[in-house]
Amino acid sequence: MGKIKKGQTRTYKEVARLAGNSRAARAVGNILAKNFDPKIPCHRVIKSDGSPGSYNRGGAKRKIALLRKEGVIK
Repeated sequence: MGKIKKGQTRTYKEVARLAGNSRAARAVGNILAKNFDPKIPCHRVIKSDGSPGSYNRGGAKRKIALLRKEGVIK
């Protein structure tokens, strides 16, 4: 899949495509919802419409705060 660097985002669909199946965006979301490894930057994966989506380590507000801190959201 490659790494999503600080200050960058990918959509669930982009992550699915990079993993080999562009139709598996929902599966990517389900996998990331179960991720609690801080080495995997799941907060950098957003919805195709640009909204943040959910975040299993503190909810959408925490996800937005992390993306703000990284300069993705102003």
